[in-house]
Amino acid sequence: MTAQENLTTIEPVNGPLVGSISVPGDKSISHRAVLFAAMAEGTSRLSGVLDSEDVRSSLGAVSKLGAKVNLEKAPDGSLYGGITGWGVKGPSAPSEPIDCGNSGTTTRLLMGILAPWDIEVELTGDDSLRRRPMRRVSGPLSRMGAKFLPEDQDTLPLTIHGTRNLKALDYDAPVASAQVKTAILLAGLSADGTTRVTEPSPSRNHTELMLPEFGAHTTAASGVAEVVGPTTLKASEVVVPGDPSSAAFIACAAALIPGSAIQIEGVSLNPARIGFLRTLEQMGVDASRRSVSSSGKELSGIISVQYCDKLHGCEVPADKIPSLVDEVPVLALVAAHAKGITVFRGVDELRVKETDRVAAVIDGLAKIGVDAWADGSDLFIEGNPDLVIPEGVKFETGKDHRLAMTWALAGLSGNCPVQVADFESCAVSYPAFLSDIRSLVRER
Repeated sequence: MTAQENLTTIEPVNGPLVGSISVPGDKSISHRAVLFAAMAEGTSRLSGVLDSEDVRSSLGAVSKLGAKVNLEKAPDGSLYGGITGWGVKGPSAPSEPIDCGNSGTTTRLLMGILAPWDIEVELTGDDSLRRRPMRRVSGPLSRMGAKFLPEDQDTLPLTIHGTRNLKALDYDAPVASAQVKTAILLAGLSADGTTRVTEPSPSRNHTELMLPEFGAHTTAASGVAEVVGPTTLKASEVVVPGDPSSAAFIACAAALIPGSAIQIEGVSLNPARIGFLRTLEQMGVDASRRSVSSSGKELSGIISVQYCDKLHGCEVPADKIPSLVDEVPVLALVAAHAKGITVFRGVDELRVKETDRVAAVIDGLAKIGVDAWADGSDLFIEGNPDLVIPEGVKFETGKDHRLAMTWALAGLSGNCPVQVADFESCAVSYPAFLSDIRSLVRER
């Protein structure tokens, strides 16, 4: 691996991936553990927290708002320690805007956290985050009584002015989004009565699973989540399992690199997060999972994946997309090596991530001679089992961590080196991605 300007050269591996590995802590659960602990009365004990740029954004934000953060680095690179929350006295008004970096989760969940408090807080972020839509959160929170300035603005920077007279809300969400759902539920903790979010299909349910650990009363059915307020969160203990979205890149690498057979240990097996495994199985990959423990209500265990020499296309229906929304780019790369056409239905949500990931996948696959196209809300990939990557390919990432790892995997599993722009953006979620892949290589 060499770097020149913002290009990183990724060399193919020289052997199969063999053995066991653990991936960093789940990003979604880490964010929630940090933010819920900051809201709570008392000191929460956290372990396994992902140390990445996104989670650091949440840690920095709650520190500015008055929580006391005392986390240390564990030998495995995760964070552990205590966070003392602001509890009933509420957050303090910061002296400057809160910079959420690249983290949409930090931003949107903070909007819900701040909605019940009579303080003004400006939220901002990097160039990418300032392009992402925020009205999907500010709209329903405004209906509950919070104010956002400038009015009707869809992007950061935004200033939120909360209210102690927040109203409960029964909200029919137009899209399935765990961030939107969580923001509304967190605001609802301080409202009088039941706040309910109904989604067109179930999104990630980490919030509904974790809030009871902090003493909140929540209920969840398929596509419906409720909280009853007012209530004050109480300190808890959270053990963060491994991130299945990070595990997906290791799993897809094993599926693509001949002779590979790997196990990923201690990873979250939340059914709302492992849609990528079911899709790999549909493509013919020998992929399995075994539950071995639970952290609170979160299942965790072992994922096993072997190389597949006869990949075939499949169709992923729209109602399954929320369970693999972050893994579509890397699954599209697997589909590029499959016989036949793979279809991902209803992927509009990918257009409002860190980049337009639909367009980026189509452009990136075109560079390696694979036909991919969008038709309405659907993404199509026509695979080539005999795919040979041409010399001199340079992939753009838009500084999107999922794309950086996807295109790096194209090089790792391919026949020749590729160059990846802004590869370092993988530090947003998986700083050790490349070294972890290399650690599994059994050289020929």
